[in-house]
Amino acid sequence: MRTDILIVGGGVGGVAAALAALRRGRSVVVTEQYDWLGGQLTSQAVPPDEHAWIEQFGCTRSYRAFREGVRTHYRTWHPLTSAALRQPDLNPGLGRVSRLCHEPRAALAVLEGMLAPYRSAGTLRVLTGHHAVDAHVDGDRITAVTVASRTGEEVTVEAPYVLDATELGDLLPLAGIEHVTGFESAAETGEPSAPAEAQPLNQQAFSWVFAIEHREGEDHTTDAPDRYDFWRNYRPDVWPDRMLSLTAPDPRTLETLTRTFVPHAPSGPVVADQSTDPGDRDLWQFRRIFAREQYEPGFAASDITVVNWPMIDYLPGPLVGVSDEERDQHLEGARQLSLSMLHWLRTEAPRPDGGTGWPGLRLRPDVMGTSDGLAMAPYIRESRRIRARTTVREQDLSMAVRGDAGAVRYPDSVGVGMYRIDLHPSTGGDNYIDVPSSPFQIPLGALLPARTSNFLAAGKNIGTTHITNGCYRLHPVEWNIGEAAGALAAHCLTNSLTPDQVRADSRHLEIFQSALTRDGFELAWPEVKGY
Repeated sequence: MRTDILIVGGGVGGVAAALAALRRGRSVVVTEQYDWLGGQLTSQAVPPDEHAWIEQFGCTRSYRAFREGVRTHYRTWHPLTSAALRQPDLNPGLGRVSRLCHEPRAALAVLEGMLAPYRSAGTLRVLTGHHAVDAHVDGDRITAVTVASRTGEEVTVEAPYVLDATELGDLLPLAGIEHVTGFESAAETGEPSAPAEAQPLNQQAFSWVFAIEHREGEDHTTDAPDRYDFWRNYRPDVWPDRMLSLTAPDPRTLETLTRTFVPHAPSGPVVADQSTDPGDRDLWQFRRIFAREQYEPGFAASDITVVNWPMIDYLPGPLVGVSDEERDQHLEGARQLSLSMLHWLRTEAPRPDGGTGWPGLRLRPDVMGTSDGLAMAPYIRESRRIRARTTVREQDLSMAVRGDAGAVRYPDSVGVGMYRIDLHPSTGGDNYIDVPSSPFQIPLGALLPARTSNFLAAGKNIGTTHITNGCYRLHPVEWNIGEAAGALAAHCLTNSLTPDQVRADSRHLEIFQSALTRDGFELAWPEVKGY
């Protein structure tokens, strides 16, 4: 195949990159390992993690269109109550993690709808079920990438611009692009929270998410998973109790916190505001993606909630920097941990009446698009990261360092984002690093590798550190990163420029940034303070 822009990875950043390039009249090929486009939003089954001002500002126009598309999807096709229909900021799942908690298939429907016109026009071709196996390199340029299907059939795609929007930065080692994994050293980055020596295998935990409902009076208990005994007794050194419990550290204070888990317990109005409450005290409501009370009486017997809790963070080892055999062992280990958590909830979890277990819990494989009920893909928090023209460091945005000055301002800003520096426990034995962040910008230089000239990072693989990845990895930020990368590649093709030329020349940069602004990008924050 030949195309203007090849995007390897069809997650949040990949879809946004494709939309940006397609709007600018370019042909695009997107390859994606899994059957669904959308990454975190769909195959990983994680409803959006967003900042406190998302309904007013702090994202691109196309991301806002996606969010409104999800709401329209529910208003159009679901029998919502009259009260729910009147809610301008409809939260279909009434989850506490975000003002927009929804099912993966709703996100998939909206994303596919946004891409549909370009499929019809023939300017977009999508290869799902394909992963990158080789990159063809000529000097400092990638000339083509070969992807393989699950049956081993290979396709080579040639393109003048190549974007990596994979979850783990798959193209970086294949193309010989300089990159880093895990914790950088304090000597390299100067970050207050960095260790004295680099720890490349010390990476954020990943999780294998699943969705459940509860049917009162039914028993859906099955035999214990193969490794249930191991996980039932597993307790990390930094953990206050066994992983299979309702007790875990409070991410922000590290104090021991026991959560509640009671299906369908009444709790009053749901407030989803990460600036005041992380929302994780009530685990049934935390990542609820379908709330039966939003629908006409009798329509649904149960809510649906996503289990993406600290207790299923997989800590024994990383997915990057290990052998294929070790990686596969860790992937299976994460699946076993999640299935063990479900079995524990069914059989041993404490109930308010003094009993144990919720046997009415039932997996929803139809919601996940899988046969076993787990998400289609693991939820990845940390990728390989390019050695970039600009690297965002902790001291560039940490409120503890920056104070009232706010985050560093970048003259080459291509967007904005906001989230706490939220690092989950890691494979090296570290506990949470979860500290306040200032609303920040996305520097164009973070998308550009130090050397390869026609490659752009379009997801969690940009020039952040292990620490700042903790706030640049969330849904609206990844979307903005991908959308900026797609726009930049298209802009360079149209104007016979390189990304370095756009960044280095103030006139070229101003023209590009003006085009982004017209397209609905926000390049700077209003006067708001982080949390």
